[in-house]
Amino acid sequence: MDAPAHVVIVALLAGLFSATGLCWLVFRRFINSERERLKSELADAREDMARENARRAEEADALLRKRQQEQEQEFARRDARVSAREKELEQAEARRAEQSEALDKRAHNIEKRAAEIDERSTQLDEEMSSYRERLMEMAGLSSKEVREELFEEARRECEDELRRYKNEVLGKAEAELEKEARRLLVVCMQRLSSTPQQDATATIVAIPNEEMKGRIIGREGRNIKAFESATGTTLLIDETPDSVLVSSFDPVRREVARIALENLIRDGRIHPTSIEAAVTDADEQVKKSVTGFGEEALRRVRISRVHPEIVNLLGKLRYRLSYNQNCLDHTVEVAQLCGLVAAELGLDTELARRAGLFHDIGKALDAEYEGSHASAAANILKRLGEDERVVNAVAAHHDEVAPISPFAAVLKIADAASAVRPGARAESMDAYIQRVRKLEDLARSLPGVGDAYAIQAGREIRVVVSPDNVDDAGARDLARRLRRRIEDELHYPGTIKITVIRECRYVEQAR
Repeated sequence: MDAPAHVVIVALLAGLFSATGLCWLVFRRFINSERERLKSELADAREDMARENARRAEEADALLRKRQQEQEQEFARRDARVSAREKELEQAEARRAEQSEALDKRAHNIEKRAAEIDERSTQLDEEMSSYRERLMEMAGLSSKEVREELFEEARRECEDELRRYKNEVLGKAEAELEKEARRLLVVCMQRLSSTPQQDATATIVAIPNEEMKGRIIGREGRNIKAFESATGTTLLIDETPDSVLVSSFDPVRREVARIALENLIRDGRIHPTSIEAAVTDADEQVKKSVTGFGEEALRRVRISRVHPEIVNLLGKLRYRLSYNQNCLDHTVEVAQLCGLVAAELGLDTELARRAGLFHDIGKALDAEYEGSHASAAANILKRLGEDERVVNAVAAHHDEVAPISPFAAVLKIADAASAVRPGARAESMDAYIQRVRKLEDLARSLPGVGDAYAIQAGREIRVVVSPDNVDDAGARDLARRLRRRIEDELHYPGTIKITVIRECRYVEQAR
């Protein structure tokens, strides 16, 4: 029993060793094969790397050659340009030499001609002296008496001719200037398509149903009274379906009332307390919209790089009126006219538009700024770094300071054109009557005036002069003096035509 067990063990051990040896041989063979495979892959990788390095080197050489060719071509082009420039300079130098030679010849000829003229003048003086001595001997007069007699004769002969020539030249110059000015203004104004500047005095607010009218009125009218008291406007509620009319001459109050009423209608709760809160919120909303109006004005006239304070002042002009003309719309129109007139005259259009857009911002300033709106606006613009020509044009557009550039005249023309066009402004009856009376009194105060009549709504004045005291030349001079006094002493929109009438009437009665 024991012997077979040992044999089995020995057999097992022998098989184990045999298997281990076999595995070791298989493992050695596997290791060797893997080593050979790795050596082969390493060799292949080295070959691929070598080929890649060679390819990159070829590409680098090709790129280098290409850049060298481009540089050589650029150098060749530059050499060609330099050669052409040198040739042009040589030709210019030759032309300058020819011109200099021609100028020298011309100067020599002029000097020669001047010498001949001086010699001829000397001969004429000698001949005149000889003739004068012979005339004095023949007339028995002294040289002083002869000179006075000749001067008086020449004065009598030339006086009428000089007066006629003076009137002809002045009349022609004024007519040509007026014609050219009208042409420029017509060309510019035809290119500017403007809507009437006078705002409506009422705003329509839509309501969802007829029941809302009763809620707006309130019990015994307390809601509508509270609303009108808070906004300073008038609510017109009539038979017109689905609408309420907000009426006021003040566009700020009318806008606040419109926004407040729309908010109240949207909310549905209408009573005195909610009305007061809605009006307060609407007032704040209108104040915040000022910047938007200013930026919109800048966009309309294509102006950039403007200080925020100026933008805010422009927005405030949206709620200002002058003769019932909206100030912001007026400034935008003046800026566009300034740009068009400046373009016709060959001036800087951007500077002209800036002067036109900023010329009335003084009307939006508070009472703490002293001086007229033109001077206050000029001070603000100067402090904020605007161009000196723009500042001067704004300050001079009401003749308060002397202009330093043509932009002041362009601004005055555009401002007058915007104010005088039909539908732009409205004027109260009292102010109109007072202005017409001042115009007639000013004309009657001049010496030689018999009477004066303002016609065509104060846009023309006809002055009748005494023919015994004022001659034709004096009538023309009186018209010019009256024009200057009207420009210096009166304030008026647009222009005033002055007509001086001088006539003689001879009446006889046969019996």
